[in-house]
Amino acid sequence: MPDTSQYALLAEQTLIGETFQPEIAVVIRDGKIVSIMPADALAPEMPTQRYPRRLLVPGTLNAHNHSFQSMLRGIADDCDFFTWRDRALYGYTPYMDEEAVYAGARFAFAEMIRNGVTTVCDFFYIHRDGNVNDRAVIRAAQDLGIRIVLARTMYDWEGAPKAYQERIADAVARTRELWQEYRGRDDVHICPAPHSPHAASPEMIQAGSRLAEELGTRFHIHVAEGRYERDMIRERYGLTPVRWLESLGVALERLTLIHGCWLERDDIQLMAARDARLVYNPASNMFLGDGVTRIVEMLAAGVKIGLGSDGGCSNNRVSVFDEMRMCALLQKVTHLNSAVVPAEAAFAMGTVGSAATLGLAAGRIAADHYADFVLLDMEDPSLQPPWSYEKNMVYSMTPHAIREVIIGGRRVFHDGALTNATWDDVLGGLRAVTTGWPR
Repeated sequence: MPDTSQYALLAEQTLIGETFQPEIAVVIRDGKIVSIMPADALAPEMPTQRYPRRLLVPGTLNAHNHSFQSMLRGIADDCDFFTWRDRALYGYTPYMDEEAVYAGARFAFAEMIRNGVTTVCDFFYIHRDGNVNDRAVIRAAQDLGIRIVLARTMYDWEGAPKAYQERIADAVARTRELWQEYRGRDDVHICPAPHSPHAASPEMIQAGSRLAEELGTRFHIHVAEGRYERDMIRERYGLTPVRWLESLGVALERLTLIHGCWLERDDIQLMAARDARLVYNPASNMFLGDGVTRIVEMLAAGVKIGLGSDGGCSNNRVSVFDEMRMCALLQKVTHLNSAVVPAEAAFAMGTVGSAATLGLAAGRIAADHYADFVLLDMEDPSLQPPWSYEKNMVYSMTPHAIREVIIGGRRVFHDGALTNATWDDVLGGLRAVTTGWPR
């Protein structure tokens, strides 16, 4: 890469909006896109990085993940939700100290980069009465060069492990402290994340919403992932999930709702009216047998939707390109209509849609957006024949086509190798912390 704060990227074809265009120069300065222009309009003195036989596309954004869960892949597969939770998450949390959290996050983020993820939202809750583990997750992201939104979870359900639980005042103070520590950065963002209606009290959810208003962020919360939670809210309060959140007085316009498999039509209309946004996790929802989110209705209503992989042990992949394919195919078969959620719509969810759920200027190749890109090999068999690269990216492409990943204008992955670490080091760190864990 050119050693300068300003340079141009020139690939054979560049995805602008929904269409690939040839010979487009993307000018980058200090990690952001400054301008886009025809290649022949570039000033002769402009340092230029040329990529023949490459497609330049916006980096994907994994809008919902739990990085520590990548260490637990395979431990509780093919189980119902509660068995999975108790066996994997609750069973192994006692082993996760700062070193393990760092190694697990580094492993998860390295795998994401290899799959074309340039930003991850890590919904993290092993706090152990402080922010040490949260900082370990952020350090792992910074060491590898991936952009991170840390959704610092606020969790006060007494049935959860002690390492998750906090008093409301402590959760607010520690989240605010972390936000203050990283405020103004482009590579790290912090937002509050009351866990869910079943794991955060109404008072904790209200506190998370108020803190988001104070800090000017969004707040994330799992809602109606399983049918049991929808039914619980109905039985206790006589309301649908989003109507119940509205009754708490939370700032729906700052809400990023995770999953939403069991929302009612009225919930969807309310989300659209108040600009509440959704992160859809199709593979995880299928893996855990949760249900199918009403994506087609949400898109028709105007709800902004992003894509997430969820945790690495409830999917068990961390690729947003995979989620694009799963999203489109699952909705087609659910509606018995192959025309719903076309490839272009699924791609938009994993890029600009995810960016909207995180409140970031990312996910599209446009001026004033982060210079986060994936370069694809035009000759890769999974992109052939080239009738429509736009369709092939979603329906047929494999990770082998991903040749380079650039985040903030800096290369972090090239031809199978990480720029800021080695695979031996990443996997060695993972093995070191998990040796001796029960099998």
